[in-house]
Formats: sequence, C-alpha cells, structure tokens
Amino acid sequence: MTTLGDRGRLVLPSKPRQRLDLHPGDRLVITVDDEGGFRVLSAREVARRARGLYRDLAPGRSLANELIAERREEARREDAR
Repeated sequence: MTTLGDRGRLVLPSKPRQRLDLHPGDRLVITVDDEGGFRVLSAREVARRARGLYRDLAPGRSLANELIAERREEARREDAR
C-alpha cells in the first residue's frame, strides 16, 4: 500500500519497481480503466509492445530495406554529379 503525497506524487514500493524494472528518471505511461483502476507501464515497455503493430498492413514489406534502398539511390545520384 502507498499514499498519495503532496502535489499528487505517488511513491511506488520497491517490489513493484523491481518487478517492472523501473529506475529513477524512467518515463511512465499511466492509463485509467473504466472501473477506476489504473495501470502503470514503462515507456520502454509501451514501445516494445508497439513494435510490429502494423506489420499486417504490408506483409512482406520492409520499410527499413526501402529506406536503405532510397539512401543508396540518393548516394548513387550524388556520386554521378
């Protein structure tokens, strides 16, 4: 159990901090559910979960490979000048 402090500050007990691998200065994302509860995720975890979120929109397409190909083409044009 914890207590809400002045200016709305919340201190997370050490066990949840350790379990979530949280450290001073980490950014947190807090969401509130319909029942009035809330969930705390590290921004690192949110980014991890978002990876590949839209991959089904372009199956077999690699944006990284497309970007590399564009950069190579730009470099080739620069060298040709």
